[in-house]
Amino acid sequence: MKSFFKEFKEFAMKGNVIDLAVAVIIGGAFGKIVTSLVADVIMPLVGLLLGKINIAELALTVSSGAGAEPVVIKYGLFLQNVIDFLIIAFCIFVAVRILNKLKRNKLEEVTEAVEEDTKDQKLLMEIRDLLKEKEKI
Repeated sequence: MKSFFKEFKEFAMKGNVIDLAVAVIIGGAFGKIVTSLVADVIMPLVGLLLGKINIAELALTVSSGAGAEPVVIKYGLFLQNVIDFLIIAFCIFVAVRILNKLKRNKLEEVTEAVEEDTKDQKLLMEIRDLLKEKEKI
């Protein structure tokens, strides 16, 4: 019976787990890049088009009663995060679409290669057919 740690080591060293770990790390870095793109490039341009408004600072302050601190609803940050999500989702969609197209093309090439008989195969089929005819005689 394998020990728990030995099984865990085998599991952790499988290619899929390592690929997943690499994808998570790259995804985190990509997320930071997109967040910076949205916060530092896109949103300032949108704010400029809307009359020099900083979208991230948009908020609604609601009084919560006498003596209590007001509640701040930061809907500008929410809008910025929605734009982050849409850009990331679009990039992932494009990447998956490209990968699927490449896989489809590779599959078609393999299928075409398998369907075509080589000269050796054709010669062997002819010999087989001749031997079958000879057996019938």
